[in-house]
Amino acid sequence: MKLILIFISILSLQSCGLTTTRPKVEMSLAQAAFVAAKESGADVHAPNLYRQAEDYYLKAKSAYRRKYFNKAKEYALFSKKFSEQAEYSAIRKKALEGNAQ
Repeated sequence: MKLILIFISILSLQSCGLTTTRPKVEMSLAQAAFVAAKESGADVHAPNLYRQAEDYYLKAKSAYRRKYFNKAKEYALFSKKFSEQAEYSAIRKKALEGNAQ
């Protein structure tokens, strides 16, 4: 009976590592969106959204390094969302400022 319990516990511990995949695509998309937001001037024109995007991006990188892949994926998706919003807002504000002058 003890041998069966030991076998089951070893099998369940090994399977935990097999079920979680690395969020490589999500991390790459988050990085690309964050860089695009920075290049669009979001840090100046949409600082709140940019700060949130940066915060989630750093959390995603930290979670990925610690092998918390589910959290890393979640944070990367949030970072991508806020980066895209910041980029859009920055481009929109720059366009409106250009029309006002």
